[in-house]
Amino acid sequence: MNRKFLSALAGAAALAAFATPAIAQTIAITGGKLAIGDGSEAIENGTVVIVNGKVTAAGANVAIPAGAQRIDATGQWVTPGIVSGFSRVGLVEVEAVESTNDTEANKSPFSAAIDVSTAINPLANPIAISRTSGVTRAVVVPSAGNSIFAGQGAVIDLSNDMDDVTQPRAFQYVELGETGAAKAGGSRPAAQLMFRTLLEEAQDYTRNPAAYDGRSKDNLLLRVDAKALLPVIQGKVPLLVHVERGPDILGVIALRKEFPMLKIVLVGAAEGWRVAREIAAAKIPVITAGLTDLPASFETLAATQSNVGRMVEAGVLVALGLTDGNDAVQLRWAMQQAGNMVALQKIPGATGLSWGQALRAISSAPAEVMGMGDRIGSLKPGRAGDVVIWDGDPLELMSAPTAVFIDGKQQPLENRQTKLRDRYATPTPGALPKAYDR
Repeated sequence: MNRKFLSALAGAAALAAFATPAIAQTIAITGGKLAIGDGSEAIENGTVVIVNGKVTAAGANVAIPAGAQRIDATGQWVTPGIVSGFSRVGLVEVEAVESTNDTEANKSPFSAAIDVSTAINPLANPIAISRTSGVTRAVVVPSAGNSIFAGQGAVIDLSNDMDDVTQPRAFQYVELGETGAAKAGGSRPAAQLMFRTLLEEAQDYTRNPAAYDGRSKDNLLLRVDAKALLPVIQGKVPLLVHVERGPDILGVIALRKEFPMLKIVLVGAAEGWRVAREIAAAKIPVITAGLTDLPASFETLAATQSNVGRMVEAGVLVALGLTDGNDAVQLRWAMQQAGNMVALQKIPGATGLSWGQALRAISSAPAEVMGMGDRIGSLKPGRAGDVVIWDGDPLELMSAPTAVFIDGKQQPLENRQTKLRDRYATPTPGALPKAYDR
């Protein structure tokens, strides 16, 4: 038997008697190669302690409270749960079936007020598949319909229960660049003008809500949409702005001079490396994909996998997410994205990330971008007890979780795919086995 199989077997044996813990239970995961998720490198023989669903200590030589439930992770890796920085998980069951897709409301009169947290389905298969892959939280983003403003996104957990929304109305999402130009009438100047006008109308609502009718032929925003933009113009929630090419990024940075309270987050930014110093100087974080290296459109002609490394090198806070597609079903690509960033360090002329930086880009960095770094994303004291035990390096494609905890509760490691695998793993002559008992 190979080493990885034996290690996983030992971990499974240690967990076999470990029933789903009550929230008040104290858990100590010991002996593993421990990564905090804050950019630092992994610690040999580390320990993480979870009490009442939150991390209380993590590192080497950590004291274990009396009576704690001990889990031996010797020979395995221990990390914070993976946080997907950009996804549409829970909004889609089958992408090709319109009735199961709640990402976009292209026939609705509403825009900024749309709240995707009301549509997230905790029972969607991609949630269970992503959880089994080590993803414990996700930023869920709406798609723009008839307006450049798509609506209010959410941060969710991927636990095996019906209470999945960590933070509803966590941010607002707006399309500029090529997509924004198309939705604003056909040009980038039209999209920029619409952006300014909509924010100005929201300001009008702020000054005198009673006088704002939202139905005048001069108004582009309905009352409910203007109200939804209030926390955005007040700087209380982030505004995620999708742009890709360098000049468009500079245009967004310039817009903040007109609306200084905006907490802008750039999404996509395939050409971010070209203006990385300007992004860093403006202290604007970025959510981008780690595998984009081809010019899929005219606004991504300068795409390169070194984009992330070069922006981080310039001082930009970068989180990884599925900004380039497959955002509803392939959250498990986060580990591949991060692993590629590490591998780039070995390619002459390329710019990548250290192992610790790469893990941070899929754990604490997305949490920090959302303003939730003090709640989730790392194994620092006080953070949610989202922990994954892996049978190998989590940034290697052959590694897999042997245990997943969300808020200190152990999660099942099965999904529809694993059930189908087990059903047909050893077929025998005769009638087909039943798919499910219920």
